[in-house]
Amino acid sequence: MGTIIIVLFCVGYLFIALEHSVGINKTATALVTGVLCWTVYILFNDPHIVTHQLLEQLGEISSILFFLMGAMTIVELIDSHDGFEIINRAITTKNEKTLLWIVSLITFFLSAVLDNLTTTIVMVTFCIKLLRHSQHRLLFIGLIIIAANAGGAWSPIGDVTTTMLWIGGQISSSSIIIHLFLPSLFSLLVPLIIVTLLMTKGSQAQAKDNTGVVKGPLSFEQKLIFFSGLAVLLLVPVFKTITHLPPFMGMLLGLGLLWILTELIHRNKVEEERQKFSVIQALEHMDVPSVLFFLGILLAVGVLQNTSQLTRLAGTLNNTFESEKIIVTIIGIVSAIVDNVPIVAAAIAMYSLDVYPLDHSFWHLLAFCAGTGGSLLIIGSAAGIAAMGLEKISFGWYLKNISWLAVIGYLAGIAVFIIQESFILR
Repeated sequence: MGTIIIVLFCVGYLFIALEHSVGINKTATALVTGVLCWTVYILFNDPHIVTHQLLEQLGEISSILFFLMGAMTIVELIDSHDGFEIINRAITTKNEKTLLWIVSLITFFLSAVLDNLTTTIVMVTFCIKLLRHSQHRLLFIGLIIIAANAGGAWSPIGDVTTTMLWIGGQISSSSIIIHLFLPSLFSLLVPLIIVTLLMTKGSQAQAKDNTGVVKGPLSFEQKLIFFSGLAVLLLVPVFKTITHLPPFMGMLLGLGLLWILTELIHRNKVEEERQKFSVIQALEHMDVPSVLFFLGILLAVGVLQNTSQLTRLAGTLNNTFESEKIIVTIIGIVSAIVDNVPIVAAAIAMYSLDVYPLDHSFWHLLAFCAGTGGSLLIIGSAAGIAAMGLEKISFGWYLKNISWLAVIGYLAGIAVFIIQESFILR
């Protein structure tokens, strides 16, 4: 039975990794893999016990899915009100080197509040509009990918994998910020400094004539929804700390409050106009395939956990590599090839809280490596894939021009983490 489940999982994993080559959406593969693994498991065991385990697993998974659905809806609501135009209007410099720093740092901090995928889409779209004829535009987008993944790693709501660790009880919101802010920042700053030094002086005026014409002042509604949306996202960790309720409860509360707010500010508009800015419309635009992908993957990993396959794998890794830091570093590199969500889900199942308790350095380093490791290849993260679709960046170009920068940043971040843990945060 165990062998059949492992084979099914590996085949499914392979199809997910080769999604673009085989032409089958990874969500479909994940759902089929998850259901088939549980089917094999129940056929060889007591149905009552397996059903009970499945329902327990579904309870854990649903907390992650409801959290993601709430966050996605809030982001869509901000976007429907054109709230992200506030960021576009705030960037006015015409010097490309200065612009590179501003864009990268905004991406870094914004992805910690929103998520790295949404932030990448917003910032890449901005760069495409602003740097219409720039020879360095692809470098900008490469740095945006690195910045988005680095920014998502140090926040409990910035990356799906970090959120999983937070909801799972492996990390606390305050601790992940304290322990990962500097490593994440250095993983961006080192590549950013290198690119700045390599950029030619003649590039400084490239963006001068591409800023476009500002289309009127920002409306009160744009500002209200943008800042209200950011506020409710930032208050989710605070809500959890005060009430001790699961994070998805705070996210749903925030969504409900925004829903009421939008109903009030649009109540006097005609029905057709109200619908354009409603939460219902935002829900229709929400990335449901991604939610179902997480469901399928987490179901499949749940089978491996309940059949003790991951416990055996953890033992093998511990026997092969004595250092936990080496193990986590390898996990981060693998996440550049295979989606980091199942990898982190597997790591959570492999290593219990009895072995590594809440806020152990193992979990902090795992959050960093899984988040930033995806930058090593353009297909290694949702941010990279989104940028690939928006700008048509080839795998080869990214590998040649950005991957080496991401590797240097990745290793620099790990070095800062080790130094920090050894001498500063002991």
